[in-house]
Amino acid sequence: MNATKENINIHRLIKASDSKLLKRLPNFIIYLIKLIIRQNEINRILSAYADYDGVEFLSKIKDELNIKFEIDGMENLPENGKCFFVANHPFGFVDGLVLTKSVGSKYGDFRAIGNEVFMLIPHLKSKIAAVNVFGTNSREYIIELEKVFASNLPITHFPAGLVSRIKERKIEDRDWQKAFITKAIEHQRNVVPIFFYGRNSNLFYFIYIIRKLLGIKATIELVLLPHEIFTKRNKTIKVKIGKPIIYQTFDKSKTHFEWAQLVKEQVYNLKSSQ
Repeated sequence: MNATKENINIHRLIKASDSKLLKRLPNFIIYLIKLIIRQNEINRILSAYADYDGVEFLSKIKDELNIKFEIDGMENLPENGKCFFVANHPFGFVDGLVLTKSVGSKYGDFRAIGNEVFMLIPHLKSKIAAVNVFGTNSREYIIELEKVFASNLPITHFPAGLVSRIKERKIEDRDWQKAFITKAIEHQRNVVPIFFYGRNSNLFYFIYIIRKLLGIKATIELVLLPHEIFTKRNKTIKVKIGKPIIYQTFDKSKTHFEWAQLVKEQVYNLKSSQ
């Protein structure tokens, strides 16, 4: 059995962050955060499957958490995987797990556009096209992203960039970013819409609402996302895959931003489609 390696160290990450608010947190608060996100459990799992990466690692995590998939529309995955596989983002990690495992199992190799925090997980590093969702992307990130866009690899993507929040009494993504439309046109990639049923815990949305009421700009509810992974243990994740949208659809009748919102709308329409 592999010795537990400390891949995730919240104290170190907070002290190295650019956030003045985080850096001012007292040690006992950081310790509480460590307990809430179950840092030791995460590191145990990462160490237990240190010899696996990519789809094999994702399969091990699925089995470890006893997460089952119920996917409707697998026949809509095209034979040519040079597409953007875009989805709503209700969970934060488990939706990424399901999306990348489904695409990876179908096509073999893939790249996932993901938060740079996932680069801390060595098992996924080779599959992540990293982005900084809270700031400006480095030149290195931009160059690597362009290589991925220009490749023939399937690309999984959550265009909202952030996990769904409560919006007008509904749990929904914010506006989708337009980059995937721009790159779909530029690199002739069709777009496959995918909808995830489900939500995070009440605690996640409660912290979000309190933060907004207090006028706190720092997205402190994100601290709970690792905890949300374990709330999905022994659950069945339901997914609906829609028919591909050919890239020629995205003509000049609308802006790229407008097209992105129409694709988002089509994704959410999958919820009620038969």
